[in-house]
Amino acid sequence: YIQIAAITIASILTATIAVTSLNVEGIHITSSDNEGSKLRLAFTNVAKEIPMSKGYYEDSKVYFIHTEASDETFAKQITDMKGSKVVYTPALKMAPSETLSKVFIFDNGVDGNGTLGFQPDVVDNTPAQTDDYSPLRTVIFVTWFDEANARELKSVDEVIEAWLNDEVDIKRSDIIVNMPMVKWADDMLKIRDEPITDEMEYMGGGQITNIDTENLIVTFIAHRGWGPDGKTIYYIVTDASLKGPADMMGVVYAPKTENLTRSSAAVDLFQFGNGIKGSGPMGFQSGIGAANAGDINYSPMWRISFIKWNDPDNAKVLETLNDINKMLELEAIEITAAEDGKLIVNCPFIEL
Repeated sequence: YIQIAAITIASILTATIAVTSLNVEGIHITSSDNEGSKLRLAFTNVAKEIPMSKGYYEDSKVYFIHTEASDETFAKQITDMKGSKVVYTPALKMAPSETLSKVFIFDNGVDGNGTLGFQPDVVDNTPAQTDDYSPLRTVIFVTWFDEANARELKSVDEVIEAWLNDEVDIKRSDIIVNMPMVKWADDMLKIRDEPITDEMEYMGGGQITNIDTENLIVTFIAHRGWGPDGKTIYYIVTDASLKGPADMMGVVYAPKTENLTRSSAAVDLFQFGNGIKGSGPMGFQSGIGAANAGDINYSPMWRISFIKWNDPDNAKVLETLNDINKMLELEAIEITAAEDGKLIVNCPFIEL
C-alpha cells in the first residue's frame, strides 16, 4: 500500500459544488450542499504491471501472480525472486482447510521460473475446476534426492509418482500463499480493451488490460481507496466468492472462498451503496478497508459490507474507520453485509 497523507477532500470535489468542512469530535468529514455531487479523486485508476510465474496443471501451462504469504521469510524470498512486493500476511494461516488448494514448489533440481527459481510450480486445480479452485494455496515443497536425475514434472500425478519411486521428497508446510491465476488452459482473466482513466466504469469490463506470457507480465487496473487511517491505498481485484459479482467485475468465480466469511483470515471492506457519487464499485465514493497491508489483521480476502446513508442528500465523504463509527453513533448510516455476508473478494493491496 502507499503511505500518502490523506488528501484534503475539499480540494478534489468538483469546483462548481459548494463544500463545507466539518469537525465532529475531532473527526474530519466533508459534506456537499448539492445533491448529486461527485468525489473526483486524482489517479483513481492506474496501471500496475505485476510479474507472473508459469506453472503446470496436468501438463498444461498456467500463469499466476504472488501477492501475499503467511510466512515472513517466504514472503521475502518471493519478493527477492520476483522483484515485486509479496506482503507478509500472518492472518492467512487462519484460513479454514476447506478454502485452500495446493501448490507443489521445487526447492532444487531443474532451473526455471518457479517460485524459488527452479522448475515451474505444479498446482492441483485451475479456475476451470470451479468447485475446487482457490487462490489460497498450501505450499508443499518438493526436493530431488539426486539433482543429476531431476527433470520437469508437469502434474500432481507425476510428482506423486516420483515420490513413490523415491526420487523426490515431499514436505507439506503450514505456509499459505495467495496465488491468483491469470491464464490457464484455454481461458484467462477478462481483458479490458480500453485506456485506463479516472472516469472508466468499475464494473463490466474486466480488471486487466494485458497479459504478456513471453515476458511474464500482467497489467492490472489498480483502484484507489482508503485504508482504516485515511491514507491512500491501491488495490487490484482477482476473484470473488459469488458468481454474480465475479461476472460483473470480470474476475474469477472462486466459490471455495465463501468459507472465509466467518474466518479471521478475512477482513472487512466497506463500500458505499448511496450518497456521494464517485469511483467505488457501485458508483459512489471509494471504499474504506479495515486494515492496511502490513497490519497484523491485514488480509487480501475482503468481507464486503455496504454503507447506506439514511439521508443520502446529506451524505458526507468518509475517509477512516473512525468516520464510519461516528456516523453509526449518530445513526446517519446503516451497514449491511453484502449478499447476506457471503461475498468475499480477493483484493490485494499493492505498491505502485
